[in-house]
This record gives sequence, structure tokens and C-alpha cells, in this order.
Amino acid sequence: MHYPIFAAGALLASVSAAAADTPVLTVYAPDYFASEWGPGPAIKQAFEAQCGCELAYSTGDVLPRILLEGARTRADVVIGLNSDVTLRARETGLFAQHGQPLDALELPVPWDDDIFLPFNWSYTAFVYDKTRTPNPPASFADLLERDDLSLVIQDPRSSISGLALLLWVDQIYGDGAAEVWAKLAPQIVTVTAGWGESYGLFTDGEADMVLSFTTSPAYHIMAEDDDTKAAAIFPEGHYFLVEVAAKLAGAAQPELADQFLDFILTDTFQDIIPTANWSYPSAQPTEDWPQEFRDLPLPETALFYDEVTAEERRGPALDAWLSGMTR
Repeated sequence: MHYPIFAAGALLASVSAAAADTPVLTVYAPDYFASEWGPGPAIKQAFEAQCGCELAYSTGDVLPRILLEGARTRADVVIGLNSDVTLRARETGLFAQHGQPLDALELPVPWDDDIFLPFNWSYTAFVYDKTRTPNPPASFADLLERDDLSLVIQDPRSSISGLALLLWVDQIYGDGAAEVWAKLAPQIVTVTAGWGESYGLFTDGEADMVLSFTTSPAYHIMAEDDDTKAAAIFPEGHYFLVEVAAKLAGAAQPELADQFLDFILTDTFQDIIPTANWSYPSAQPTEDWPQEFRDLPLPETALFYDEVTAEERRGPALDAWLSGMTR
């Protein structure tokens, strides 16, 4: 079918005008979040279906970017920060109250933060392959004595899971953390910058166990029909790691930012989390999780530092790690 040139031009102009009139919600997110294998695309599609807007992710290392940009930031919302770094974000004064009902949350620890809203959580854990490690360590103390096991972990200076491991060891062993790292050092094959590199080495058979999360086996079970991966559950407890979202006080789209935070607590958003972010949803009871998640073993004890304590302990815990690993 052929259209006169003037008609085609008018059509393009009307489309351009409509696009220009569509409000854009800018969300700063980690790279993984907006990737094709992360939860971002499904969340974007679901939110845009109801908001009459465009959700635009801007990806990268969220906290350093916010600290660098300050009040000049283009973000309306940030997502993907975790509670071990939120104090530094809070101290910028750039964030507004989220206004959400916290009694909607289903977390293993109390949460009364009116700025940072949890959207998912898990526990740090060492994951192993049952076919390669039929006798996994029964406790953290047992792990320290198992010189037959090789490990890959993440660098706490560049990885949130690596930092969580530091705080996990610090909370269990306190002043004895350096000795713990000295015992673990011979077992550690390598320390990678991020989780993905570590997990790839583990799945390639380069190590017996990898620092990951209690929810990691769910991916293998649900996406690969593989039940050979499991998390070693320790009676000392496991470190609770929660990811959060927050609204910028100077948001260019404050109403859309509020609408997005509302959306986080809906079943539509929460249903995406288990099988797109492979973690527990923050606002759903256990009985609403996929059966495969309900079947995963949970630690009896949740270990957790609030943001103030996490910031206070980060330096000493890092010093203990460096001291123990270089002996």
C-alpha cells in the first residue's frame, strides 16, 4: 500500500509527538538486573503495561555513581543496593521516604527502614555438587578443617556477596576472623571480582564449592532440571542479604517513582523475583513461593548486621581478611 508523502510525514510527526509526551522513569540498576537473564526486562514490561510510561534502566555500579553525581543525578529510583552499603547512600541526603506499608514485608529479620524498600533477599552459602562432593561440611567449623575441599569466593572490595562473606565470618568469629581466613586460604583456588566468574569456575569443575546463595540450587532445578547442586546449611547461621530500592528526593518523575515503589510490593512484581533473580521475594509468604523454593533447606539462624554495624565492621573485617589470606 502506498501513502502520499505528506500523509507519511504527518504520521511520523504524530508518532514522534506521542513518544515525546510519554514520561520516562529513570531507574539506576546493577548490570545484572537489566540484563536479558535478570529480572529487569520482565519488570519493565509489567510496569509499563500499567503506568503509561517508559521505564528506562541506566546500569552500572549504583552506589559509586550516586556518590559521584550527588544532586545532579538523573535517577528517579535506584534498585539493587544492599543493606551492607545503604548507610553511605543514606548519608548523601539524596533519598526520600518510600511511604510503603512495612507490614507487607515477609523477611526473617525485623525491617523498619522508611527510605530503603526490600524487593528480594537470600542467605549467603557455599554451594556444592552432590556428585563431586558427597560429604559436604556439616558446619562452618567443619569447613575450616576440610583441607580436601577447594573453594572459589568473591572479592569483598568489588562484590556484595564477597562483602557478605566477610561479615558472615566476622559475626561468627569476631576477633578470631583472621585465623579463620588463614585456615581457609589454602583451600581457596581463586578470588574473583564478581559472583559470575566464581560460579562459572565452579560449574566448570574448577572447585568443589563456591560462595553463592541458598537459593542458587533452585536455578539448576527449575531451569536445567538438575538437582545435583545444593547449599551446605550450617548450624552457626547464615548471613542474610537483602536488596533494596529507593526514591530520589529530587526525582524528575516523583509520581512515577512512587508508583514504581507501590509496584514492588504487588504480586505481579514479587512473582517475577524467584525465577528471574533466583532469590526470595520480599513481600510474599513462604506458601506463595514456587514449590522448588519451598523445598530448599533454610538456615535456622539468620545472621545480620544493620547498616550502621555493617559499616563499622567492614574495615576491621577487611583487614582480617587481608591479614589471614596473605599469611
